[in-house]
Amino acid sequence: MQFPALMLRALMVAIVLATALGIGGNAQAAPQASIVVDMRNGKVLYARSADRKQHPASLTKMMTLYLTFEAVRDGRLRLDQKVRVSRHAARQPASKLYLKTGQRVTVRSLIRATAIKSANDAAMVLAEAIGGSQREFARMMTRKARRLGMKNTTFKNPHGLTQRGHVSTARDMAKLGRHLFFDYPQYYNIFKRKTDYAAGKRIWTTNRLLSRYSGADGIKTGYTRAAGYNLVASASRGSKKIIAVVLGARNSAQRNKKAARLLDIGFSRAKRKVKRVKPSVVGRTRVAARTSPVPRRKPGSRSTGVAALAAAITPSAQAAVPRGRAEIIGGKPAPKVAELPVPRGGAKSEPVLAGVKVASMPIPIPRPTRLTQNGRLVPLASSAKRRDPPSWTAAVGNYADESSALTDLVRMSEINLPGQGASNFEIAKLRGLAGKHRYALRMPGLSRERALKVCNAVRGMELRCALNPSSRS
Repeated sequence: MQFPALMLRALMVAIVLATALGIGGNAQAAPQASIVVDMRNGKVLYARSADRKQHPASLTKMMTLYLTFEAVRDGRLRLDQKVRVSRHAARQPASKLYLKTGQRVTVRSLIRATAIKSANDAAMVLAEAIGGSQREFARMMTRKARRLGMKNTTFKNPHGLTQRGHVSTARDMAKLGRHLFFDYPQYYNIFKRKTDYAAGKRIWTTNRLLSRYSGADGIKTGYTRAAGYNLVASASRGSKKIIAVVLGARNSAQRNKKAARLLDIGFSRAKRKVKRVKPSVVGRTRVAARTSPVPRRKPGSRSTGVAALAAAITPSAQAAVPRGRAEIIGGKPAPKVAELPVPRGGAKSEPVLAGVKVASMPIPIPRPTRLTQNGRLVPLASSAKRRDPPSWTAAVGNYADESSALTDLVRMSEINLPGQGASNFEIAKLRGLAGKHRYALRMPGLSRERALKVCNAVRGMELRCALNPSSRS
């Protein structure tokens, strides 16, 4: 009879197809690698094939979010800013938020969808908003990876879908996780949310370990057929905080089980008290100050030099700025120094004064001037009285009691506020309804740009913040 032969042939075909498609509990898409690190000081507590290059899958979105947080910090994006969804972004495969071409979505929603739901379309919208295109953003990702010490990582896209040359290692992913924790602590809580809303839709986390491991508080899952099941997980118990990475697990159950085992190893081997050591960054953009001695004016001589200082320099910063050349100060180019008119007679002007602390020298607001025929600068007549620039206040929260305000003030002391510390906040007593007092945290005396940066940093902690203008007295 031919029936048994046909059955045997069908069975063989089914086995071949199952093997090719990766069906079955024992199908392994990629070799496994893992590492366990003490989050507090970066000490490696366990490692296995931690430097082998593999597909990171959606762990890639950790870098996409890192660059997004950086853009918000620098003022290139705002959390409430609405970004347009391109056709390319809308066509990204699932997992996705199913955004429509031309739709406008807030950066805040895109961050949530990328971190919690692992939405590929949301990640692409962020990439295009920051880099202009997928290719340019991928270059930015790789450059940032090198600066963060991720030597074996190369990115080709913002979401982690399989692409040739898009690789990383367990060690590099652990480094990225530590940088997210230390560099942007105000956003790290997003990774532990089990559910939230993004673009008007309810979303749920892909990280099931959050509900199955005591102390789990982040951070990101990933899966593709080429990568297998990946996970970067962090957890806290007492004073200990551990981060573990699993790459290439066969299924989600094995991924969670192995991550839990690695975290257990970390807690058993980590010391109770260690010194916190922030991860280093290679090649910071801040330029070291090149100070030069200030020439002393001889008695009876006229000074022809001026102090050209950038208003953006913080009170503690010092920078020497050569004439007519821009320097990188705090990650941003300072304004070019205005050239002085050459004195008559061919004499050279003195070098520009440099290395002066802003805190020790007030910066005068110069009056408009014009250059006369004999080379002298004279003030321009002005019918309007010069007014001082307005002062702004960053106001945080609306509390029923002073202790609640103090609690949030302590929380804010753990993050780096732009140009200001949490100690600059003051507790203000407000008059509420029915004679009841309420309280708020206020940081007065800021420029509008500085106040906006402070509010953006505070809003990342899910706190309300408003900008209030007022006139200087």
